[in-house]
Amino acid sequence: MSRLVWLDSLRLIAGVSMIGLHATSDAAGQPFVSYEPAQRIAPMIIRAVVYTARTELFLIISIFLLLMALDKKPRNYRFVMRQQTQRLLIPFVFWTVFYAFFNMVKANHFGYLNFVVEQIFSWKSWVGYLLLGDVKYHMHFLPTLFALVLLFPLYQLAADRIWIGFCVILLLFFKREIDVFLWSSFSTISGFDYVVRAVKIAAYSGYGFVAGSMYGIWRNHTQTLAVRWTDYTLTLSVIVLVGIKLWATQKIVLSGEWQHNFTAGYWADFLMPIVLFACLMRFASSYWPPILSKLAPFSFGIYLCHPIFMDFSEILISGLVLSPISQVVLKILLVTASTSIFVWCVSQLRISAWTIGLGQMPDIKIFNRNRGIEC
Repeated sequence: MSRLVWLDSLRLIAGVSMIGLHATSDAAGQPFVSYEPAQRIAPMIIRAVVYTARTELFLIISIFLLLMALDKKPRNYRFVMRQQTQRLLIPFVFWTVFYAFFNMVKANHFGYLNFVVEQIFSWKSWVGYLLLGDVKYHMHFLPTLFALVLLFPLYQLAADRIWIGFCVILLLFFKREIDVFLWSSFSTISGFDYVVRAVKIAAYSGYGFVAGSMYGIWRNHTQTLAVRWTDYTLTLSVIVLVGIKLWATQKIVLSGEWQHNFTAGYWADFLMPIVLFACLMRFASSYWPPILSKLAPFSFGIYLCHPIFMDFSEILISGLVLSPISQVVLKILLVTASTSIFVWCVSQLRISAWTIGLGQMPDIKIFNRNRGIEC
């Protein structure tokens, strides 16, 4: 099967965009609150651009690839889940343990080492690490994706009934309303984080339906991608969503706070990955540089490993007097270069390549020595 370079491009965009996303906040994860609004403009505009490729785009891509693989070579549910457990959860456990201890590096520099050490020796923290992926801000992706994969037979229905993909609207509406209710009434109860995550997974199943519908269009209706109404619809969607994102950006710049309660911004953020996927699929027949397919397999490693160098860069920058945009540009350059080199080195060693979705997985009897699957 020839490579779908447009899809490889999406994988690469999704991986690299995470660097830009996390580089456009300060060391505390905030929108440079200690600076004047004018100094926040450039970083927040960059963030608005890179935030079009959120983690949700990775979810759509991953499920799209799974449905494509199953369509070409059908396998039963048990086999698929055993395969996905090996592919997703073994690297997840490795990186969870790694980041639990690596967090001490940044914590020691910024003065909260005792808090991180206490978490390491708390069983409740490890339950959260392993079920929620909250050991690091990006690790939630793997358990969330695994939970979504459990429902893959439903997504296969969407490939035959494309209209099912629109369920994502209802599910995102459900998430928005339930989140408001939960945060306003139950935020102090024990296990609150797990309830919120359950709601998130239920809502994110909508992205699985989107992936199924997109695959159905790709498989059965490729010729309809070039019709005029498709271009008009996508163009209008981009204009509206980008306009809303700029509106939300203005609010962040003026207030110095993330706009979690801005409803229009919520919809723009969560719908933009879908539109981005659709746009690149629309131009699948255009010329795409083949090198993108060579780089795409490293996207999963970039996603997993970039926080290592993001922490180091923030430690470095903390000793410098720099404007927000200078901090952002420096972090993007340092983290992109160092993460790329690191991931390439990891991929070249058989003993470590499996940790970033490449190479052969460790031999574990429960998985019948299945070989690792490229992400």
